Amino acid sequence: MSLRTALTAAVVLGLGGIGLVAWIGMRLPPKPAQETAAIPVPVAKIRVLAAARALRAGALLKHEDIETLELPAADSPANASPDTAAARAELTGSMIRRALQPKDMLLPTDLVRPGDRGFLAAVLRPGMRATTIGVDAVSGTAGLIWPGDRVDAILTQVADDPSLPVSRRASAETLLGDVRVIAIDQQLMQGATGAATERGTAHTVTLEVTEGQAERLALAARLGHLSLVVRAAGQMADATEDRPATTWSGDISPALNGRRNSGRMIRVYQGTTDPKEVRFQ
Repeated sequence: MSLRTALTAAVVLGLGGIGLVAWIGMRLPPKPAQETAAIPVPVAKIRVLAAARALRAGALLKHEDIETLELPAADSPANASPDTAAARAELTGSMIRRALQPKDMLLPTDLVRPGDRGFLAAVLRPGMRATTIGVDAVSGTAGLIWPGDRVDAILTQVADDPSLPVSRRASAETLLGDVRVIAIDQQLMQGATGAATERGTAHTVTLEVTEGQAERLALAARLGHLSLVVRAAGQMADATEDRPATTWSGDISPALNGRRNSGRMIRVYQGTTDPKEVRFQ
C-alpha cells in the first residue's frame, strides 16, 4: 500500500469518527435546564368578625358570640366588619335576622343594630309587648343581667295589718316565669365594652311579655317589691308556672308560727300619737 493510500484512508476514518460522534450527540436527550426555586407570592389577609358559635334568628348578639376570622382579602366582602374594638362594640346587642353557623361572617344585612329605626319592634316577637320595671342593685341581680337573658319576676309583699298572724304578714310569689330581658336602662346593647363593671348599677329593666303579663307587672309594682332571678341558659319553663304558689314568712321561719295572736285586742289612741295595742288573755 502506498503512502498516499494510507493517508487517504486515515483521513476518511477520522472524518467518519467525527461524523459518528456528532450523530450520537444529536441523538442524546438535551440536558435539563437548572430549575430555579419558586418564590411564593405573599397573600394579603384580613381579620373580620364572625360568629363564634351557632346563633338562632331573633337572638341578641353577645360579646362572647363574636370571634375573629382571618381570610384572604380577596375573599372578604366589602361590607364585612373589621376586627376592631369599635366594630365589636357596634355589633354587640344587635338582633340576628337569620340563623348563623360558627365562622359565618357578621354582615350588616344579617343584623339589626341598636339605634336602628324599629330595632325594639324587631326584637319583640309577634304579639308580645315591652314593659319596664324599676330595679336596684339587689333586685336587679347586682347589674349581672343582660339583654337576652331569661328571668323570673318575684313579687314580695309585707302587710301592715297587725290583726294578721305574724307568720302571714310577709309573702313572696313568682309572678312571671321565663320572660326575656330586652333592655337595661336605655341601652339595648349587651355589654358593648365587654366588662360588666363599667356599666354601673341598672335602674330599669325592660322585659318582653304578653298583654296579660304586662298588666300583672303594672299592678304588682303598686302592691310590693319586684325582684328578678336569672334562669339557666336553655332551661324550659315549667307548665305550672302560670299558677305560682305563695311562700309565707312562716314557711321561711318556723319560729314565727309559734307567735300566734291569742285573746282579744283593742287599740288605745292617745292624742295624735300612734295607737297602742292592749291584748286581753
